[in-house]
Amino acid sequence: MRELRESCADERAERSESRARRHRRRAMTFEDFRASLAAGGEPPVAPSAPLRALWLDGRGDWAAAHGTVDDLETKAAARVHAYIHRKEGDLDNARYWYRRAGAQPATGSLEDEWAELVRALLAPA
Repeated sequence: MRELRESCADERAERSESRARRHRRRAMTFEDFRASLAAGGEPPVAPSAPLRALWLDGRGDWAAAHGTVDDLETKAAARVHAYIHRKEGDLDNARYWYRRAGAQPATGSLEDEWAELVRALLAPA
């Protein structure tokens, strides 16, 4: 009986490790993130608040994107907040948020800035 319990425990540990490996392999890519915009509904994973804001912005919901990062104090949220105000055309407010993020104001296209932010936020820590 003891051998059976040990065998079952070993089997559970092996299944758990296998699930963990599959999960690591299925980390969301930039392409997955972009494709999820067209799919509708919700993002396919539970993203961080700044990443969710970019997803909402990518779906065309500026107000929800802004509301997602408006009260957050992290540098990542400040950086996304800066992008959102730049997109709005409020460059003074955008510069304030770039400073809060410790970042230089972006000068490229909004599309390039969005993609750069998404890629940075999806990158493994």
